[in-house]
Amino acid sequence: MDQGLLGTGVLAIWNGIAPGKESDFLRWHVGEHIPERIGVPGFLRARRYFALEGEPAYFNFYEVETPEVLLSAAYLERLNDPSDLTRAIVPHFTDTSRTLCDVAATRSIGVAGTVLTLRFDETVLDAAGISERLASAPDVSGVHCLMRTYNGPSDTSESKMRRERDGSSAAIVLVESASPNALRSINRSVLDATGLSDFGLPSPTHRGIYQLDYLLAALAAD
Repeated sequence: MDQGLLGTGVLAIWNGIAPGKESDFLRWHVGEHIPERIGVPGFLRARRYFALEGEPAYFNFYEVETPEVLLSAAYLERLNDPSDLTRAIVPHFTDTSRTLCDVAATRSIGVAGTVLTLRFDETVLDAAGISERLASAPDVSGVHCLMRTYNGPSDTSESKMRRERDGSSAAIVLVESASPNALRSINRSVLDATGLSDFGLPSPTHRGIYQLDYLLAALAAD
């Protein structure tokens, strides 16, 4: 049964963390930050991954009901009223990329343990075709094509704490599998330069293979 992502919007975030601050980051992220975000109306599920290959060290994404949730008053209130712990951790972020996305195509059976991420500076045109073809590759359990829908707010209290301006991507392709070796094979062969051209994909600015280490979904309403 094809399930796909839970909503029609995604907030996709990559970040590193300064040396010596990783334990504090992980404790804050699981203990406070992700639960706080999932408490915002319209946030449906959060995932955090760590890098097996590629940089930066962490990839996080939030599935939301619609992209408009990411510009909602409730979410902007959180961005502009960071907790004391958030104020202590966020200035140590490095290589941050935040993209507010529309889900252009999504196919999946459940949530797999590893994901291949590709980021592009150009729009991906045939998202549905790419998703369908990649989903048929051996050991692939899900494919999601995301398109930047808004430029994220750049003057919130939280964004001002980061030492560098956040990056962003025009398009993102995520390929899920239970097998990191399957994703390595896809990355080397199916999505090599020839394969990218065959799929109608531009050259990615970043590639990474990440392993899931935390997932939290919002409680269903009674």
